Amino acid sequence: MAIRIVREDGDEILRKKSREVEVVDEKIKQILDDMVETLHHYNGVGLAGPQIGLLKRLVVIDLYDDKGPIKLVNPVIIKEKGEQEVEEGCLSFPNQFAKIVRPMEVTIEALNEDGKKIKIKGEGLLAQAISHEIDHLNGILFVDKIIPGTLEYVTPEDQKKGKNK
Repeated sequence: MAIRIVREDGDEILRKKSREVEVVDEKIKQILDDMVETLHHYNGVGLAGPQIGLLKRLVVIDLYDDKGPIKLVNPVIIKEKGEQEVEEGCLSFPNQFAKIVRPMEVTIEALNEDGKKIKIKGEGLLAQAISHEIDHLNGILFVDKIIPGTLEYVTPEDQKKGKNK
């Protein structure tokens, strides 16, 4: 496994649409494992292919619960329900946080790391994370959806002092 470099704001790959993965093979499984390791290294909740420079429809999410990381290949939202106003950040936009509106519930179809078709229903934080990462696959960034006036920059020094905002 390897920690990948996370592409940051201004990198044009973040604005490009990702391509579907044709075959879930050992190479794809290795990329998903690298993505999980990268996600954990940066203490993130989700990571999408474009964020590590790959225009492939790959997503990993970890809510750090007893379920462990979720690895998704070619995820598609098939149903959304309700909405929630959430504070959100992104590994590609270090130290930036803003309020945005996300669905309260989403249902997705995807392939798992074994290439088997799966369906997942996510609520709350999981719905938020899924929506955020699928947006990445379509070249949409969280800064495109912020509620005006809510973008904040939190420096590492602020975080050490315990300041949230």
